[in-house]
Amino acid sequence: MDDACLCGRLGGPGFNPRCFGEFWLFDGAPPEARAAIADRFARRRLAEGEDLFRQGEPAESMHLVKQGLLKLWKTSPDGRAVTLGIRKAGDFVGETVLLETSEYPVNATCLEPTLTCGIDRKNFEALITIYPPMALAVIRNLSHQIECLSSSLDALSEPNLDDRLYKLLSNVAQEVGTRTSEGWRIEHVLTHEEMAFLVGAHRVSVTRALSKLRHAGKVRMAGKLLFVSDAIES
Repeated sequence: MDDACLCGRLGGPGFNPRCFGEFWLFDGAPPEARAAIADRFARRRLAEGEDLFRQGEPAESMHLVKQGLLKLWKTSPDGRAVTLGIRKAGDFVGETVLLETSEYPVNATCLEPTLTCGIDRKNFEALITIYPPMALAVIRNLSHQIECLSSSLDALSEPNLDDRLYKLLSNVAQEVGTRTSEGWRIEHVLTHEEMAFLVGAHRVSVTRALSKLRHAGKVRMAGKLLFVSDAIES
């Protein structure tokens, strides 16, 4: 990371040194295009509980999470809050800017103090005009990401709910958890309702499955902490 990077001066514990221009979205883009991105960064510091963006707001910018955690969620037609995922330092949010849609389809809420670095739609489109090869690189990388997302649906193909839930918790543990002598520790535990949505089951069924996993020694609760033993390596 360049010592002059403002993100580095703003960041603290848990800071991810990877810069926006080094993100997978721009793999294969010309070096001069990557350098030009740095001149158009917009950095934001947000407090726990603050929203980076809200469902239905105009999609004007995309962000690289440099520090902290974000929960992606949306309000269902019947008014329920449905959790769709958690993004940590090093992850990307707001890709909707790359599409024709003009609104964010989800909410992005901070689970802890968070620092992001991003670029708005106007500046990104200007860069694409100046550096056409960047557009081709972005298209290729988005196609590859779609393939990766498709393969991640394997957990939902498990016929056994216990196995689906364990795969979900293992994936969450590796994404946002901390490795300890007792297994992976997750501090921001999903609610039973959120787990139910992510594995495609009823809340009561997930509660039973979680109890089975505890009895099997695969997970353990300690207050607000969840430990996942022998998390599946992705």
